[in-house]
Amino acid sequence: MKELGIYIHIPFCVKKCYYCDFVSYPDKLDYQKEYIEKIKQEIREEQEVFKDADITTIYIGGGTPSIIDSKYIIEILEYLYKFIGKKDREITIEINPGTINKTKLQDYKKAGINRISIGLQSSNDKILKTIGRIHNFEDFLKAYNLVVEEGVENINVDLMIGLPEQTIEDIKQSINEVLNLKLKPKHISIYSLIVEENTQLDKMLDEGKITLPNDEYERKEYAYTKNTLELNGYKHYEISNFAQEGYESKHNVNCWKQKEYIGLGVAAHSYINGIRFSNTTNLPKYLKNEKFEIQNEKEIEELKKKIDKQNNEYKLPLKIGIKTIHEIQNEEDMQNEYMILGLRMLEGVKISEFKQKFVENPIYLFRKELEKLVDEQLIEIDLDNIKLTRKGLDLANIVWEEFV
Repeated sequence: MKELGIYIHIPFCVKKCYYCDFVSYPDKLDYQKEYIEKIKQEIREEQEVFKDADITTIYIGGGTPSIIDSKYIIEILEYLYKFIGKKDREITIEINPGTINKTKLQDYKKAGINRISIGLQSSNDKILKTIGRIHNFEDFLKAYNLVVEEGVENINVDLMIGLPEQTIEDIKQSINEVLNLKLKPKHISIYSLIVEENTQLDKMLDEGKITLPNDEYERKEYAYTKNTLELNGYKHYEISNFAQEGYESKHNVNCWKQKEYIGLGVAAHSYINGIRFSNTTNLPKYLKNEKFEIQNEKEIEELKKKIDKQNNEYKLPLKIGIKTIHEIQNEEDMQNEYMILGLRMLEGVKISEFKQKFVENPIYLFRKELEKLVDEQLIEIDLDNIKLTRKGLDLANIVWEEFV
């Protein structure tokens, strides 16, 4: 049985953060009931996808999933269990301070959720306001303590570096505050700010209202973060992620190991049978459309040939909604992507696992690229691993470009 992850997108939020480029809607909460019914319809229509798969993880993201009535979270998961069974698996939900309460957390546990990810970003209230967060640090503490009181141990906290006017002292304060929590989080994610086009932050930058740390300073912030978390018992297992032993995010690790996943909800992405596709980003169209349409129709024949060639081993869900195909991979595409994804992780690409999946030996297959990267001291190769060096960690984009 193939392992399969499920991602459920809840697009509603209180207010769009100034850096946010995700598909989310701050003024559409009235559609939550209709939206949940549509997700249930998607589950029902795509049940064939689940039939022969081992569903190992479920991840509920957004948007802000914790903004909707928690009865709908129960409703989605209980409906999903009819098709995949209710068993021990990692089930994560993202929450934001200011949108959570005791009842919601109790409902999450009742629905089987056992991992909670909380967006803090910074403990500096001024910075939080600058980037458009709806909460302050005190709100985070209240939310975190509520989660702990409800007995959830597997908690992730999101922090960001490279924020406007942020200093290393701000980073130190944020990390120290998180490490001094009554129950230390099992997992900490550290993301570098990326200023996306047409976001509020992009406009503020163009107008000179904010300034950002330069690349060299941001690397210092990253180095401090890495060293501090490792000294406090966290394993740095992926470029942006740190975990106590055994608490790595299974859902994300599966994605970095190129395992398959299906996305449910508006704008949700899927990866099945070497094909990457996504649902429409248009909420009204998602809610109203009941028949499958494809936006890049010229690829449908190639898609059908690919599925037929593989004897329909794993059906692509094409029954419902407007879907866009982003990529149809051949063997070479999959091998290149496997290297890029694997080199996000600190343990790197396991040579034995690559050979098991593709038969080919990556050392021979990518001999020119690997020789160049070793000479530049960006990667190192041992008996069974191809992985980033400390220098390569700072210049990972250069490494990945070799496999594009």
